[in-house]
Amino acid sequence: MADIFQRGAGIREANDTSAAVGYAPLSETEQMILWVERYLNSAAFKATFPETGEDVKVMGVRVDRALDLMVAMPLLCEAIVSEEAYFRKKEEIGEALRRALPPSPGLDNVHLTLNALDREGRGLGGMYLSLLGTSAEDADSGQVGRGNRVNGVIPLNRPVSGEAAAGKNPVSHIGKIYNVLSHRMAEQIYQRVGGVLEVYVWLVGQIGRPIDQPWAAVQLISAPEAELEALGREARLVIEQELARLPEFCVELAEGRYPVC
Repeated sequence: MADIFQRGAGIREANDTSAAVGYAPLSETEQMILWVERYLNSAAFKATFPETGEDVKVMGVRVDRALDLMVAMPLLCEAIVSEEAYFRKKEEIGEALRRALPPSPGLDNVHLTLNALDREGRGLGGMYLSLLGTSAEDADSGQVGRGNRVNGVIPLNRPVSGEAAAGKNPVSHIGKIYNVLSHRMAEQIYQRVGGVLEVYVWLVGQIGRPIDQPWAAVQLISAPEAELEALGREARLVIEQELARLPEFCVELAEGRYPVC
C-alpha cells in the first residue's frame, strides 16, 4: 500500500476497492436532528448551561406532520449537588431547547423528551450523570463507522456507505474520499440543476485505479415538468467538474473543511 506514494506526484491510485453513496437534500427530520445536536453542543448553549456534557444523541421519529425527538445528554456530576438540582436543571434545559426549536414548514408538532431513562427518587440510578461529559468513561466507546455518517446523521431509510471516513488518509483512501465526495456531488447537483427534488450519487473505486476515475451513477427524483434527458446531462457535467477538481478537494479534506463525524 505504501508504495503508491512513491509512484510520482499527481493523482494517486486508490489503496482499496470501495463504494460510497451520498444524497441531497436532508429531510426536515434530518435537518431538525442535526440542528438540535449542534445547538446543544454550541458555544452559546454551553456558556448558558456549563453543566451539560458533549455526548449528545438525538433520535427522531416522524409520523405525518408530527415529530418525536428523543435526546440523551449527560449532566456533569461535579456540577450537580443533589437529585433535586439535577431534575431542576433538566427542566430548565428542556424548556430552553423547546423555545429555541426552529420552525419547520412540514411539521405541526415537535415533541421533545430529554434523558428518558431518568426516574426521580432513585438517586444516582435515576439520573444521567457523567464525569467527563461522554460515555467513554463507562467503556461505551462504540466502533468506528457505526455512528454518524459524514453528513452528521444515521439515516435508517437511506442508502449509506459501508465504510467509515474517520482515521483514513485523504489522498488515496477512497473509503474516506468518496464517502465525503459523494455527498458533496449530490449537494452540488441539487443546488445547481433546476427541477431536481432529490438526488443520490454512487461512487465505486478499484484498488490501483486513479482516484479521479471512479464508476459513478446518479439517481434523480425530479419535478413532474422536468426534462429528464436535460437533467441527466447537467448532472453528468457536475460529476465531471467535481472529479476534475479532485486534487483540490483532497487538500480541502486534509485541511478539515469537510466534517467526517
